[in-house]
Amino acid sequence: MKAKKLRELLSQLGIIRAPGAYDAWSAKLVEMAGFPAVYLTGYGVAASLLGKPDIGLVTMTEIVTQARNMSAAVDVPLIADADNGYGGVLNVVRTVQEFERAGCAGIQLEDQVSPKRCGHMEGKELIPKDEMVAKIRAAVHARIFGDTVIIARTDARAVNSFNDAVERARAYVDAGADVIFFEAPQSVDEMKNIARLIKKPLLANMVEGGKTPFLTGKELEDIGYKIVIYPASALYAATRSVSDMLATLRNDDTTAKCRNRMVEFPEFNRLIGLQGHRDLEKSFL
Repeated sequence: MKAKKLRELLSQLGIIRAPGAYDAWSAKLVEMAGFPAVYLTGYGVAASLLGKPDIGLVTMTEIVTQARNMSAAVDVPLIADADNGYGGVLNVVRTVQEFERAGCAGIQLEDQVSPKRCGHMEGKELIPKDEMVAKIRAAVHARIFGDTVIIARTDARAVNSFNDAVERARAYVDAGADVIFFEAPQSVDEMKNIARLIKKPLLANMVEGGKTPFLTGKELEDIGYKIVIYPASALYAATRSVSDMLATLRNDDTTAKCRNRMVEFPEFNRLIGLQGHRDLEKSFL
């Protein structure tokens, strides 16, 4: 099972690099590039599915459907952004089990109120610490598969203080969280202190233009982090590339000048595995 694979990665030496994906094809590209895990980004799903910002508009059933398609497209573990669990503790129970049935190996829950915001946006609000502790306990209780990794995220650094975020993270560890996602530390010294103060696998969030120092995976590993996600990198790259192509098409009435920056029909068919599907089809006829 993929959850067991993720557990094995957590037990091995080295940091787990998990680029963000927002649909089945971007997830497949992450796997094809050789990464050991994929991060399902709620930020990216909000943009790709709804054309909206990450402000709590995507429903649980919408993102679970996306997770199911993404998990089916890859063989590596999928770590899923489950926002704040979409309600109270009973909602968390259902959320965890729906994500598990969709094939997710890791499930991330955060301590924001509804509607939530992207972790690097302003204006975030938190639920009480004890309420989030109850949610983590509910998530641990709800697991259908014992290997499913529960990731607890706290946004308290930006809302309250660094010390409150540490206190919350420790409480989430005591409640049974397997990994701590301390969102938006604002200096390398803070990141080092997080690794010193929280004795649990840590997840780092590398957002281009975000609040956290932008470090390499090796630098994060040296500090003491175990997982690094790049939730928006593929989305931002795709946005720039498609925007540039469309501007060229509008101005030149052709995409000829863009062809050196595109895959073309035969190459795309090879990448997406067309021949393998045709061969399978023929084997039945």
